[in-house]
Amino acid sequence: MACTYTRRVRMTASACVFSALIATCVMQLPASAKPGNLRLITDGDWEKILTGEWMIEFFAPWCPACQQLQPVWNEFAEWGDDLGVNIAKVDVTEQPGLSGRFVITALPTIYHCKDGVFRRYQGGRSKDDFLSFIDEKKWQSIEPVSSWFGPSSILMKAMSALFKLSMFIRHCHNYLTEQLGVPVWGSYGIFGLATLISGLVLGLFLVFIADFAFPSRRFAPNYHHRKLPAGQVRLLQQLEDEQEADGEEEDDDDEYGGKTEEWQRADGADVLRRRGVGVPEEDT
Repeated sequence: MACTYTRRVRMTASACVFSALIATCVMQLPASAKPGNLRLITDGDWEKILTGEWMIEFFAPWCPACQQLQPVWNEFAEWGDDLGVNIAKVDVTEQPGLSGRFVITALPTIYHCKDGVFRRYQGGRSKDDFLSFIDEKKWQSIEPVSSWFGPSSILMKAMSALFKLSMFIRHCHNYLTEQLGVPVWGSYGIFGLATLISGLVLGLFLVFIADFAFPSRRFAPNYHHRKLPAGQVRLLQQLEDEQEADGEEEDDDDEYGGKTEEWQRADGADVLRRRGVGVPEEDT
């Protein structure tokens, strides 16, 4: 009984010492630091960054520079509530659409956003640099991104769709080669054939639209008349008038003896000549 009581006393004393150590460590933490509030931005909810103030990091898990920055970025996120700024990050491997919207060409890339106005951060990569950038409003001295290249512009929407398409093609290629066992050259051939067919279909569709919106002039009235020179048009019009008069006066057959009219080329120019059937040309 005495041994059991002694063991219990020792366990209780050890627990008290361990609790005191934990309390001491907690009390030594900075009083103004708060739990991290690092947010994840996706293609589906990215528009929320258009309201308020944000600092956004674009990273990739395989990037060594991103891995080095990540602990610093997490510490910076702990001060987000005190600074009144939202700290977020975007994984470009999982969100290719956002990578296209912001034209991410280097990793890591950091953007500052204030009420929909974006500026690219080019300063130091320490926690103090980030804190002073927000606290001293150094972002005001940076020229904002043009509205043409803003993430909400039509150009960047198209770029986002292009990045998503490229990622979809990559996934399809990996599926064909890794899951179905298709050779690499076979996968390239499939995509080449699909590109050719889709291009033909798209071209045919555009031709239909263009023909519907702008009909061919060949179906317009007096199209052939407009193609002829002014002198020939007058001769042709005079000939049509004579034919109408001949239809009214049937005695015209005796004058011409069943003559017909035709086009002939003389001296390299188109002229209108009248010649009777079976009659030598010099007698016309």
